[in-house]
Amino acid sequence: MAHRYLEAIAGLASALGAQVVTVDEIRAGDIPLVWEGHTIGGFRPPDLHGALERLMGDVERDFGMTLPSLSREDKQMAVRMLEERGAFTLRRSVEEVADALGVSRFTVYNYLNRDDINRDDINRDELSRGVPR
Repeated sequence: MAHRYLEAIAGLASALGAQVVTVDEIRAGDIPLVWEGHTIGGFRPPDLHGALERLMGDVERDFGMTLPSLSREDKQMAVRMLEERGAFTLRRSVEEVADALGVSRFTVYNYLNRDDINRDDINRDELSRGVPR
């Protein structure tokens, strides 16, 4: 990697499960990285295979413990974190997250719905106080 910009974002790409590639390595699906009007490399997004496992692993690292050992409140927060990171857009993710947490699918759906209810309450409260979104 010759360009400093590519070196600067390589760590970020790695943390996201992505890859920075040279101009010669760019292929279909890569995002060209342009600097001062010239393509200097590419950003290769992560493969979705194993994405949910990576997301759950990230949450475990954030908490410093395994998902099944989390308290009820922390499990709710973990589900919220996974939702914010897009985990539930993946097929069968609710079932896999439930298994990983050691709870039922129904419980995960309750955590997701409770979060929606809490967000709606917060948004109504903010609107009533004139807090912009």
